[in-house]
Amino acid sequence: MKSLFEHTTQNEIEDRIQSLSNNSIPEWGKMNVSQMLFHCQFPLKIALQKEHPQLKPNLLAKLFFKKAMYNDKPWKKNLPTHSKLKVVDQKEFEKEKVTLLSLVSEFSNQRDKKEWDPHPMFGKFTPEQWGKMQYKHLDHHLKQFNV
Repeated sequence: MKSLFEHTTQNEIEDRIQSLSNNSIPEWGKMNVSQMLFHCQFPLKIALQKEHPQLKPNLLAKLFFKKAMYNDKPWKKNLPTHSKLKVVDQKEFEKEKVTLLSLVSEFSNQRDKKEWDPHPMFGKFTPEQWGKMQYKHLDHHLKQFNV
């Protein structure tokens, strides 16, 4: 599994984000490209302690879904999104693209950080798991838009 802490993977993700346009069409899901760019910011902001959504710790999520956050198995299309992380209002494409690229860079530049705060729903992740989880989420949504 790739990690957003790897320079080559960071560059790959940034290039894929750059290749999106305001006219990019999803293969699945309800979000348009601007909403997806905004949605993809949530996990990065959570990791960087810039966002504190009221996600309650969930034993079932920890037992059954935590490993799926960072393992090699791709996520299925149309997985449900937690209600606190859904994006339904319209967003401005260029603004969200710039913000997401900035967050990818900021997160990736933390590659030497040894201790991370726990995820509000899933609890503790190792630095390796944080890097893989961030890559997996971005990869899933970039594939949604064919990039």
